[in-house]
Amino acid sequence: MDLLSSLPAFVLAVMLISSSPGPAMALILRRAALHGFSGAVPTVLGLEAGLYAWALLAATGLTALVAASEVAYLILRVVGGGFLLYLGFRAWRTAWRGARAGETVAEEPGPGSSPSWWKAFGEGAVVMLANPKIAAFMIAFYPQFVPADRPLFATTSLLAAVQVAIEIVLYLALAAVVGRAGAWFRRPAIRRRLEAVSGTVLIALGLRMAVESR
Repeated sequence: MDLLSSLPAFVLAVMLISSSPGPAMALILRRAALHGFSGAVPTVLGLEAGLYAWALLAATGLTALVAASEVAYLILRVVGGGFLLYLGFRAWRTAWRGARAGETVAEEPGPGSSPSWWKAFGEGAVVMLANPKIAAFMIAFYPQFVPADRPLFATTSLLAAVQVAIEIVLYLALAAVVGRAGAWFRRPAIRRRLEAVSGTVLIALGLRMAVESR
């Protein structure tokens, strides 16, 4: 199998996978709605940094060890699910405080501030790195597109870079669309309801990740 000839199939598969709902999509939608396009950028970059790190681990064989180890897989499930639960309960708490304060939700630091940028980046990276399903995905997905006569690490790194580029474009486009309605989403009553809904979604995803088997 030639790498170039398989690239269109790889790109199509990445686009379909990236469009499926999950923790990454929920995080980006919430961030874009509440903080606008610029607020969603670090979240997207954090998610993709975590994805690329998993790809490099897959190329070295460490991802296979993680996926094969019951203990490592369980730890990732608990950590990843716990972090999503933390984000969900934090959103619930913000919505509850807003309701008690007469529909006024406490604002987080502006998206342009350094602490807020790195916090959003870190949240995205942790959500991706603590997701054991990504380890299983890397093992099953990438080998299909790596020719036998090509170096594994270099080819996987290249394919991962292509996937990261595609997902950054898709996710930032989504963030831009959602961000355009940011003024409406940030109205106190709407924001409170959005926090409650996004918190519920994140908690549900966290519970599923924590209890779901392989």
